[in-house]
Amino acid sequence: MKKTLFGTIDQCPVYKYTLTNGVMEADILTYGGTITAVRVPDAAGKLTDVVAGWETLEDYQTKDGYLGAIIGRFGNRIENGRFTLNGVTYQVGINEAPNSLHGGVKGFDRQIWEATEAGENTLILNYLSKDGEEGFPGNLNVTVTYTVTAENGLSIDYKAVSDRDTVVNLTNHTY
Repeated sequence: MKKTLFGTIDQCPVYKYTLTNGVMEADILTYGGTITAVRVPDAAGKLTDVVAGWETLEDYQTKDGYLGAIIGRFGNRIENGRFTLNGVTYQVGINEAPNSLHGGVKGFDRQIWEATEAGENTLILNYLSKDGEEGFPGNLNVTVTYTVTAENGLSIDYKAVSDRDTVVNLTNHTY
Protein backbone atom coordinates (compact mmCIF):
# COMPACT_ATOMS: atom_id res chain seq x y z
CA MET A 1 0.00 0.00 0.00
CA LYS A 2 1.18 3.48 -0.83
CA LYS A 3 0.24 6.58 1.21
CA THR A 4 0.71 10.08 -0.21
CA LEU A 5 -0.35 13.53 0.94
CA PHE A 6 -3.19 14.70 -1.33
CA GLY A 7 -3.66 18.13 0.30
CA THR A 8 -4.82 19.82 3.48
CA ILE A 9 -8.09 21.21 4.80
CA ASP A 10 -7.81 23.71 7.67
CA GLN A 11 -4.25 22.46 8.27
CA CYS A 12 -5.47 18.84 8.54
CA PRO A 13 -3.75 16.46 6.12
CA VAL A 14 -5.77 14.52 3.57
CA TYR A 15 -4.08 11.34 2.39
CA LYS A 16 -4.49 9.22 -0.71
CA TYR A 17 -4.00 5.49 -0.23
CA THR A 18 -3.27 3.21 -3.18
CA LEU A 19 -4.39 -0.38 -2.57
CA THR A 20 -3.16 -3.15 -4.84
CA ASN A 21 -3.32 -6.89 -5.30
CA GLY A 22 -0.51 -6.90 -7.89
CA VAL A 23 -2.96 -6.83 -10.81
CA MET A 24 -5.25 -3.84 -10.11
CA GLU A 25 -5.14 -0.69 -7.97
CA ALA A 26 -7.61 1.57 -6.18
CA ASP A 27 -6.96 5.09 -4.84
CA ILE A 28 -8.94 6.20 -1.78
CA LEU A 29 -8.86 9.54 0.03
CA THR A 30 -9.31 10.11 3.73
CA TYR A 31 -11.52 13.05 2.69
CA GLY A 32 -14.99 11.59 2.35
CA GLY A 33 -13.59 8.05 1.95
CA THR A 34 -13.51 9.02 -1.70
CA ILE A 35 -12.53 6.52 -4.39
CA THR A 36 -10.60 8.65 -6.89
CA ALA A 37 -9.40 5.90 -9.23
CA VAL A 38 -9.69 2.19 -9.93
CA ARG A 39 -7.08 0.97 -12.38
CA VAL A 40 -7.54 -2.39 -14.09
CA PRO A 41 -5.67 -4.00 -16.99
CA ASP A 42 -7.07 -3.21 -20.44
CA ALA A 43 -6.93 -5.69 -23.35
CA ALA A 44 -3.22 -4.94 -23.78
CA GLY A 45 -2.51 -5.36 -20.07
CA LYS A 46 -2.00 -1.60 -19.45
CA LEU A 47 -3.56 -0.29 -16.21
CA THR A 48 -6.48 1.98 -17.11
CA ASP A 49 -8.61 4.06 -14.72
CA VAL A 50 -12.28 3.08 -15.01
CA VAL A 51 -13.96 5.51 -12.57
CA ALA A 52 -14.79 9.19 -12.81
CA GLY A 53 -12.78 11.43 -10.51
CA TRP A 54 -11.47 14.95 -10.04
CA GLU A 55 -7.82 15.99 -10.12
CA THR A 56 -7.48 18.06 -6.92
CA LEU A 57 -8.75 18.20 -3.35
CA GLU A 58 -10.29 21.60 -4.14
CA ASP A 59 -12.30 19.96 -6.94
CA TYR A 60 -13.71 17.40 -4.48
CA GLN A 61 -14.57 20.20 -2.05
CA THR A 62 -16.30 22.49 -4.55
CA LYS A 63 -17.83 20.42 -7.36
CA ASP A 64 -21.22 18.72 -7.24
CA GLY A 65 -22.01 15.04 -7.60
CA TYR A 66 -20.49 13.40 -4.50
CA LEU A 67 -18.05 11.79 -6.93
CA GLY A 68 -16.56 8.62 -5.40
CA ALA A 69 -17.50 9.53 -1.81
CA ILE A 70 -19.10 7.76 1.12
CA ILE A 71 -22.69 8.94 1.38
CA GLY A 72 -24.20 9.36 4.85
CA ARG A 73 -25.40 9.72 7.48
CA PHE A 74 -28.43 9.15 5.27
CA GLY A 75 -28.09 8.42 1.55
CA ASN A 76 -31.05 9.80 -0.44
CA ARG A 77 -33.40 12.68 0.28
CA ILE A 78 -35.20 13.45 3.52
CA GLU A 79 -38.28 15.47 2.58
CA ASN A 80 -38.18 18.99 4.05
CA GLY A 81 -35.20 17.85 6.13
CA ARG A 82 -37.51 16.35 8.77
CA PHE A 83 -38.16 12.85 10.02
CA THR A 84 -39.90 11.37 13.06
CA LEU A 85 -38.32 8.59 15.10
CA ASN A 86 -39.87 7.16 18.28
CA GLY A 87 -42.34 10.06 18.38
CA VAL A 88 -39.66 12.76 18.17
CA THR A 89 -39.35 14.96 15.07
CA TYR A 90 -35.81 15.87 13.99
CA GLN A 91 -34.78 18.70 11.68
CA VAL A 92 -31.63 17.95 9.71
CA GLY A 93 -29.47 20.09 7.45
CA ILE A 94 -31.09 21.36 4.24
CA ASN A 95 -28.70 21.32 1.28
CA GLU A 96 -31.08 20.74 -1.65
CA ALA A 97 -33.98 23.00 -0.76
CA PRO A 98 -36.38 22.08 0.60
CA ASN A 99 -34.79 18.68 1.29
CA SER A 100 -31.77 17.16 2.95
CA LEU A 101 -29.66 15.18 0.47
CA HIS A 102 -27.05 12.53 1.33
CA GLY A 103 -26.42 13.64 4.92
CA GLY A 104 -27.00 17.38 4.72
CA VAL A 105 -24.73 20.37 4.45
CA LYS A 106 -21.63 18.55 5.72
CA GLY A 107 -22.33 14.86 5.26
CA PHE A 108 -19.82 12.03 5.44
CA ASP A 109 -18.50 13.01 2.00
CA ARG A 110 -17.13 16.24 3.57
CA GLN A 111 -15.40 14.69 6.59
CA ILE A 112 -11.79 13.64 7.07
CA TRP A 113 -11.79 9.99 8.11
CA GLU A 114 -9.19 8.19 10.24
CA ALA A 115 -7.31 5.54 8.27
CA THR A 116 -5.80 2.23 9.30
CA GLU A 117 -3.75 0.15 6.86
CA ALA A 118 -4.45 -3.58 6.91
CA GLY A 119 -1.91 -5.06 4.50
CA GLU A 120 -1.31 -4.09 0.87
CA ASN A 121 -4.89 -4.46 -0.23
CA THR A 122 -7.14 -3.32 2.65
CA LEU A 123 -7.84 0.13 4.08
CA ILE A 124 -10.11 0.72 7.07
CA LEU A 125 -11.66 4.18 7.52
CA ASN A 126 -13.40 5.29 10.70
CA TYR A 127 -15.53 8.33 11.50
CA LEU A 128 -17.48 9.25 14.63
CA SER A 129 -20.57 11.28 13.77
CA LYS A 130 -21.44 12.95 17.05
CA ASP A 131 -24.94 13.25 18.47
CA GLY A 132 -26.63 16.27 16.85
CA GLU A 133 -24.27 16.47 13.86
CA GLU A 134 -26.41 17.79 10.98
CA GLY A 135 -29.37 17.33 13.36
CA PHE A 136 -29.21 13.51 13.54
CA PRO A 137 -29.64 11.78 16.92
CA GLY A 138 -27.04 9.54 18.53
CA ASN A 139 -23.28 9.13 18.36
CA LEU A 140 -22.73 6.98 15.27
CA ASN A 141 -19.39 5.18 14.92
CA VAL A 142 -18.90 4.27 11.25
CA THR A 143 -16.27 1.92 9.85
CA VAL A 144 -15.83 1.45 6.10
CA THR A 145 -13.41 -1.21 4.85
CA TYR A 146 -12.07 -1.16 1.29
CA THR A 147 -10.39 -4.28 -0.08
CA VAL A 148 -8.88 -4.95 -3.49
CA THR A 149 -9.78 -8.63 -3.70
CA ALA A 150 -7.84 -11.58 -5.11
CA GLU A 151 -10.58 -11.83 -7.75
CA ASN A 152 -9.66 -8.32 -9.02
CA GLY A 153 -12.62 -6.54 -7.50
CA LEU A 154 -13.08 -3.72 -5.04
CA SER A 155 -15.09 -4.64 -1.96
CA ILE A 156 -16.64 -2.00 0.31
CA ASP A 157 -17.97 -3.13 3.71
CA TYR A 158 -19.90 -0.80 6.02
CA LYS A 159 -20.47 -1.02 9.76
CA ALA A 160 -22.32 1.56 11.84
CA VAL A 161 -23.04 1.42 15.56
CA SER A 162 -25.04 4.06 17.43
CA ASP A 163 -25.53 4.67 21.14
CA ARG A 164 -29.23 5.42 20.57
CA ASP A 165 -31.94 4.97 17.96
CA THR A 166 -31.12 6.86 14.78
CA VAL A 167 -31.47 6.66 11.02
CA VAL A 168 -28.58 5.53 8.84
CA ASN A 169 -28.32 4.62 5.16
CA LEU A 170 -24.74 4.33 3.86
CA THR A 171 -23.57 3.94 0.28
CA ASN A 172 -20.82 5.02 -2.11
CA HIS A 173 -21.11 7.34 -5.10
CA THR A 174 -18.45 5.96 -7.44
CA TYR A 175 -19.25 6.24 -11.15
